[in-house]
Amino acid sequence: MTDILFTNNHSREGEALSHVSSLATISPDFGGLGYSTNIQLDEKQEAEVLFLVSAWLEALNSADRSKSLPKPLASRPEGRRGMTLSEKIFAAHDIEQNGFITPGDVVRVSVDWIMASELSWGGMERAYDALGKPGVFRNDRFWLAGDHVVDPRINHVPKVKSLIASSKRAKQEFRMTENQGNNYTIMHTEFCRERVLPGMLVIGSDSHTCSAGSMGALAIGLGVADVTMPLITGETWFKIPESVNIRLINAPNPGIGGKDTILYIMKELKRNTIAAERVVEFTGPGVAHLSCDARFAIANMTTEFGGISGIFVPDEVTDQFIQRRRGPRNKSGAQYFRPDEDAEYVASHVIDLSKVESFVARYPRPDDVVPVRELDHTMLNGCFIGACTTAEEDLIIGALVLDAGLKQGLVPVSNGKRKVVPGSLPILNRLKSLGLADIYEQAGFEVGIPGCSYCVGMGADKAREGEVWLSSQNRNFENRMGTGSIGHLASAATVAASSFEMKITDPRPLLDAISQTRLQDILQHRTTGTHVSPAQSSRKPISYVEPGRSTTTREIVEDTANDHQEASQTLSGNEKPREKEDEALPASSTANTVLNGKIQRLPDFVDTDALAPGEALTTCVTDEEFGEYCLKHTHPEFRSHAKVGFNVVVAGNAFGVGSSRENAVSALKGCGIICVIAKSFAFIYGRNQPNLGLLGITIMDESFYEAAVDGAEIRIDLEKRKISVGNGEWPFKLSAMELKLIETGGITGAFRKFGKRLFEVMCAPVENAKKEPLQSDSTCGSVAEIQW
Repeated sequence: MTDILFTNNHSREGEALSHVSSLATISPDFGGLGYSTNIQLDEKQEAEVLFLVSAWLEALNSADRSKSLPKPLASRPEGRRGMTLSEKIFAAHDIEQNGFITPGDVVRVSVDWIMASELSWGGMERAYDALGKPGVFRNDRFWLAGDHVVDPRINHVPKVKSLIASSKRAKQEFRMTENQGNNYTIMHTEFCRERVLPGMLVIGSDSHTCSAGSMGALAIGLGVADVTMPLITGETWFKIPESVNIRLINAPNPGIGGKDTILYIMKELKRNTIAAERVVEFTGPGVAHLSCDARFAIANMTTEFGGISGIFVPDEVTDQFIQRRRGPRNKSGAQYFRPDEDAEYVASHVIDLSKVESFVARYPRPDDVVPVRELDHTMLNGCFIGACTTAEEDLIIGALVLDAGLKQGLVPVSNGKRKVVPGSLPILNRLKSLGLADIYEQAGFEVGIPGCSYCVGMGADKAREGEVWLSSQNRNFENRMGTGSIGHLASAATVAASSFEMKITDPRPLLDAISQTRLQDILQHRTTGTHVSPAQSSRKPISYVEPGRSTTTREIVEDTANDHQEASQTLSGNEKPREKEDEALPASSTANTVLNGKIQRLPDFVDTDALAPGEALTTCVTDEEFGEYCLKHTHPEFRSHAKVGFNVVVAGNAFGVGSSRENAVSALKGCGIICVIAKSFAFIYGRNQPNLGLLGITIMDESFYEAAVDGAEIRIDLEKRKISVGNGEWPFKLSAMELKLIETGGITGAFRKFGKRLFEVMCAPVENAKKEPLQSDSTCGSVAEIQW
């Protein structure tokens, strides 16, 4: 059949069927069906193959329907402002196709990939169904992984069965090409290893979506409702964020990878400081000394650092990694961007990789980082090596550390728990083929199936109350691994070294005992499914490109000496300026509403794991149900106070840090909170508030926080944009985009009103928007300036 298609100039269809044929015979360990070419398929097997055929042929239709963006340029246009790496990717996906953007612009962008886990898809499906099941923009660009709570040990539990059924419905209804079932991979692992390409824009319903920044893609985690819309429309909107440059120099010492590097960065710079609500770009000569796995760990934990996303400048190392992918798909189509020399960063910092050593982040803060020797001999109840941040390279080094210890006569003590969970079946296959899985078992580790495991503490693996664990996961917030448990963070090498005596131990002596020749030989090869192939070094050097622009777009007449913000407003003809998120809007456009309440104070860095604890995510649906869990473990009096009228939260910096779970907003609403006022909001949480109808206000004035004591009465005047506490009064701003969300009843209300044109209408300049006034069809009290 494929030969006939190729002969008759139907090459795309022929390639699709060839790919299906390959998938049908590849082992399930590598995402295939594993059927032999020598047997007759039964009815069920035949149905699975036919499903793949229909899915991959539908993918051709999806690709034909997708938006066409201008081709990239070979060089920077004369007069265009210097741009950062992330700004170039935003500009390349800007639907207006202007060829450049500036921080503060509100832009409508096309999206390359949507990502979700089985847990987040459960919420996305409810949102999708409520909108009338309008279809997805591309059936071949929705990556859905079963990883957070699914596990054969608990798949019989009703709530888990419901999540599995939900994912199966998505696969069938959307004819998804990219769904390998449960426990094939942690959401981010195989997506980065086998699919994402440099220059892509990725949106995911998970805060660690930023992992794909390791491959030079701009990947951003959002809340469920925020991700459902681009799944349907293929586009979304952003206020272009500022960028921070972390310049890496020198080379790390042997055995030091990405995990210790990002811990060192947080030790030096602290979380939610310079990275907060910004994209973190990793540049400099030191990048060349980091493997893609090391970059993965660093990009992954940029969310703990506080960044919107983390991204590495792609290079030859990236290209070699891509060319070693198992099949021909997802090896071409990359766009290699790099920041201009005159790119404008809001801050720049130098990190010397040669100074990185083995570190531990002490519970419960990922930036409370100390050298491992300072916690030497701290007693442990458990050692866990796994989670998405722990890449193949880390698992290999961890195994070699154990091997070195066993060869030196070290014997694992009988007490304590040890578990290793590889990030995907291909990685597990590799560990088995190299004999490294056996080494883990000899050292007392249980080898688990791919999944989040102890890192989320919501599935079959949970740390018990009072237990102290050392883990190579990415987050050590209170109750993260299990209610009442204590988790410290470290590299896989440090966890492995510590597992022998169940005491925190410096891995350096064992790292020094590893044969570097053996290690490099392993790391320079990757499994292809049937054999191991070396890195290809004969390819031509990569070529960096610039964002393209529409031929109808205005010519840029910018004088580089002028202020770039003024230049970006230079227009020709009848074109309108881009909307700026902080544009002033007429007060008459809001409802004459005054909110009254009493204040509950909360500290800095209140995280979403506390607002919506893990056990609530698999049992709750309504706001009221989530409300019963809100801050249950960290502030047990919070809910009872809210019920008697203490219904306005006043908090500090980075409210809503951590996971992307929008259930945190639901929980606050469900226990009666009507407004959250903070010095700043975490990026994802900040978008979730107005999307779900909770008022959020940013106030920086310290005098407000001096007056806003626990129990004080507060008055919020939405029309005048003023807050009163006692005899004091403080103004707040009203953002243009948020007003539009309010007047349409939130993001779902906007879709009901405008359909798939919602971003086109809502991202239009204010002058254009006035021609089509937005009428509110529901009551929504989310009015504020937030830092989006």
